[in-house]
Amino acid sequence: MEWMRQLFEQYGDFVLFAGLFLESLAVPFPGELAMAFGGYMSSLGKMPIFQVMILSYLGAIIGTTLTYVLGAKLGAPFFEKYGRYMLMHPKRINKIRRWMERYGSGVVLVSHFIPGFRHFTGYVSGITGFRFRTFLLFNHAGAVVWVACYVLLGRWLGKRMEDVMHMLEKFGPWAVFGIAVLLLAFVLIKRAWQASREQARQAQDQPGS
Repeated sequence: MEWMRQLFEQYGDFVLFAGLFLESLAVPFPGELAMAFGGYMSSLGKMPIFQVMILSYLGAIIGTTLTYVLGAKLGAPFFEKYGRYMLMHPKRINKIRRWMERYGSGVVLVSHFIPGFRHFTGYVSGITGFRFRTFLLFNHAGAVVWVACYVLLGRWLGKRMEDVMHMLEKFGPWAVFGIAVLLLAFVLIKRAWQASREQARQAQDQPGS
């Protein structure tokens, strides 16, 4: 926790924007820890909570939008050749591609919560030609929830933040993955329910029904 405190003391709230932006580009940075610590700092009155949220949100959104543009402009051949230098191995690209083909916008929505996915979903969305407006909509929605969860968690925990920071450092990715699975399940269940309602409505509208 001390190293995170030193980062904030040295660079101020710019850490949130720059850190989340770089993490979105697949540069290693503990985004969840930084947001939670920012929330903790707001509980001490050292940083306005809305400032913490907005800077985190902007860093994540600008970064992921840039990855979409890079994916669309550079295309699959570039990442097949050079992707390994940024941990975008063909297997990882194909895995995300299959998820997107199967679950569509739901993957973009929950990708912020899934370790190893949020850094690459934008690239793959651009590579595969996923509709830009749809990507923006669900990427924004997912980022809002993701940022709010961690910032509010840090603020709510207050003085207990030290213990939680240690827990997040140790178990964070698995906890986040669990949350993401629940969110994805919710999206899929909602879609199935809407589809069943539409089928029932169409059956009622058919002549002789």
